[in-house]
Amino acid sequence: MAGLFESAGGGSAAIALDEFEVSILRTLEVQMLELIGPGPGGQSEDPLAALFAEGPTEAPQDPALARLFPDAYGEPGEPADADTRAMSGEFRRYTEVDLRARKREDALAVVHALDGLGEDGGVLEIAGDDCRHWLGAFNDLRLTLGSRLEVTEEDEQGLYRLPDTDERKPLVMAYIWLGELQETLLEAMAG
Repeated sequence: MAGLFESAGGGSAAIALDEFEVSILRTLEVQMLELIGPGPGGQSEDPLAALFAEGPTEAPQDPALARLFPDAYGEPGEPADADTRAMSGEFRRYTEVDLRARKREDALAVVHALDGLGEDGGVLEIAGDDCRHWLGAFNDLRLTLGSRLEVTEEDEQGLYRLPDTDERKPLVMAYIWLGELQETLLEAMAG
């Protein structure tokens, strides 16, 4: 997969994607939308109800969702005392609905852009304002894949040495590619 971002000037970026790359990115983003879900109470058409919607107070049980929506207080992976759990629950209650909405917005921006490109691929130019959606979407995908692969700083290099017969290899390849996309997008925005 050779499609990486290049600067298109003014903080925008361009990337040439073949049909295979378009299919992979679109599939991953659709799966991300399914994972994130509509949030508590579904998606309301009433803007006033949405404004006052409260989120959950408990951390998600799914490790990938827990990585996407981490507790605000305490150390990751460490048991929290009752006060820390209560503070994290209150913070989550007032922020998770908006965070889920932003993550859905990021994933949808990528899906819509890819749909506009068509099945055969081509060159996609992303305006500077839309680049942040793509960065957020790539970050969320990498966090999710990293959680599913149980990636830690100590063993990340081991991912590069997995044998082709390892069932995790396709996810690892996607994880690495998304990292390259994220890095080159940042460079394109700056350049």
